[in-house]
Formats: sequence, structure tokens, C-alpha cells
Amino acid sequence: MKRGILTVVSGFSGAGKGTLMKALLNRYDNYAVSVSATTRKPRAGEENGREYFFLTREEFESMIGQNALIEWAQYVGNYYGTPRASVEEQLAAGIDVILEIEMQGGMHVKQLFPDCLMVFVAPPSAAVLRDRLTGRGTETPEQIEKRLARAAEEADYMEQYEYLAVNDDLDVCVEQLHRIIQEPSYREPFRTANRLDFIRELKTELAAFRKKQE
Repeated sequence: MKRGILTVVSGFSGAGKGTLMKALLNRYDNYAVSVSATTRKPRAGEENGREYFFLTREEFESMIGQNALIEWAQYVGNYYGTPRASVEEQLAAGIDVILEIEMQGGMHVKQLFPDCLMVFVAPPSAAVLRDRLTGRGTETPEQIEKRLARAAEEADYMEQYEYLAVNDDLDVCVEQLHRIIQEPSYREPFRTANRLDFIRELKTELAAFRKKQE
């Protein structure tokens, strides 16, 4: 049996990664999005085992000690990580697995799985990112400012990802992500090396938000 394709998808908070993953799974039946573990509190409508495995810090740190996570990182005061067993089982069964994880974790996965695809999901502009964070209605203005400042720091990771998908139109981005994963001949225009002007402009816009926090 052909082994599944492992893809790491990362991006700023508010870039629309979760919505993109749901749309991809609704449109195609050959994917599984690995459910991450976290110590953050569930948001309204989230269920344990669906969006995340919601753990206590003690439970999470026990998994770290047992080497039961492919990767883990701390983000805005909470742990996030990827349970190892389910990912390995799905890949062995020929399922294409997507890890929707933070950049630190993405770098670690790349070391463990050198053949994995690395895709960074970006908003079309920093202003759109701010509007999406505000529109979620789940965070205070101060928390939104912190997430924007964090995005300015995370922007340095963009060029370490092989491919860049700009989430402007959801339907278009879903199709682009699917074809990046499945069709090697389709990937070239989406290589980050070919989108450096866009990356520089986005970094400049995010840096302006970062200065407000200093």
C-alpha cells in the first residue's frame, strides 16, 4: 500500500487555517487533519477530540515525558502538540495527513519527516488579518494586538516553508492547497522563493503592528 502524504500547514492566528482545513475535508475524501492536543480552554462550540484534545498542563507534560508527541510548542501561554500514534497509523494506511500546527512545531516535524510538504497560509494583507481576528469576537482588543505582534515575529518563518498559499478567496485557496499536495507539476508558482516581494510587503505591514506593542 502506498504511504500517505504528510503535509504541515502553518500560518498566523486569524489566517483562516481552521476554516481552510474544514473546507478541504468537505471537498475531498483522501485527507485527515491530525487533531492536536492543547492546554488552552475550549472556545464556544469546540468539542474535545474534534478541534483539539483539551488537556491539563499535567496531562500534556506527561505526554512530553513519554515521547508521545511528534512535536510540541508553547504559544501565548499554552502548550500545543501533535500526538504521534494516530499520525503514524494514518500514514501507514495510505491516508494523506495534514498537520495544522505552529511554526516551531513545523520545523521539528520537518527534521523528523524530511519528505513532508511545508505550506504556509497567509492573509492577503496585515489589515485583513486584523479584521479577521476582530471578526472572530473571541478576544479582547489587547489580545488581538498581542496576536498581531506575535504574527510579526512569526513572519520570519515564512521563507522556511516551501510553499505559500494566500487565503484571500476560500474556494480558490482550497483548490490550490489540494493541488499543491497532490500535483508536483502544479507547485512551482507557489514556492515561497517565487513570492518574496509579497512576503517582504506583508512583513513590513506586520512590523507596524509590532511597533505599537513596544
